[in-house]
Amino acid sequence: MDFSTMGLGVIVFGFLIGMRHAVEADHVAAVASLATGSHSLRQTVIQGAVWGLGHTITLFLFGSIALMMDSVIPEQMAAALEFAVGIMLVFLGLDVLRRLYNKRVHFHAHRHQDGIRHFHAHSHQHQQPHDDRAHQHKHVQFFPTRALLVGLMHGMAGSAALIILTLNTVQTPAMALFYMAFFGVGSILGMALLSCVIAIPLRFSEQKLTRVYNGLQMSVGFFSIGIGLTIIVNYLQV
Repeated sequence: MDFSTMGLGVIVFGFLIGMRHAVEADHVAAVASLATGSHSLRQTVIQGAVWGLGHTITLFLFGSIALMMDSVIPEQMAAALEFAVGIMLVFLGLDVLRRLYNKRVHFHAHRHQDGIRHFHAHSHQHQQPHDDRAHQHKHVQFFPTRALLVGLMHGMAGSAALIILTLNTVQTPAMALFYMAFFGVGSILGMALLSCVIAIPLRFSEQKLTRVYNGLQMSVGFFSIGIGLTIIVNYLQV
């Protein structure tokens, strides 16, 4: 393919729009919810990048099919997919609050035989007996399947808008495919960077500021639920 200056500009534009697309409210809510379950900055960034990968796979797949068939996704189907995303965000937010509740710290009084009372704090995060064997090389690298599935769902819901944007931006099918591919690369990079931004205050407060950490987690949970409910209400009002 002869990459003219205009063609290169279209690809760069797609990459930048993809990065911008990653920071939409529903995307931020989903990835922030996933980040609250991570235990390191690296793990959080990987989750964000894998979300972007799943998002790109379905965007490119649906977009390619629509271009080959010279059609767009029906409006009712696009709305139903957005509704499904809303439900998913509500469940992600509820899961954050559930994990926060399970890790809650309780204070209780304890009286010794000498009559002295002490206050003790404990968490319900680990209810099972301690087993040293559980700590032996337990840090196995894993693929964040949940982040991939959430990204796939978001990609399906956003494919209709991307197809329309692509058709209005480029003139040839080949350039449209390149546009969508670099749009996907931009969304992967954008979400990885956003995940890093989200992870830094979470990881810092987890180690040093427990109340702040719990407050951030609670905010993320309610934010995700709020965005999800907004999407659901908008769908029901149509």
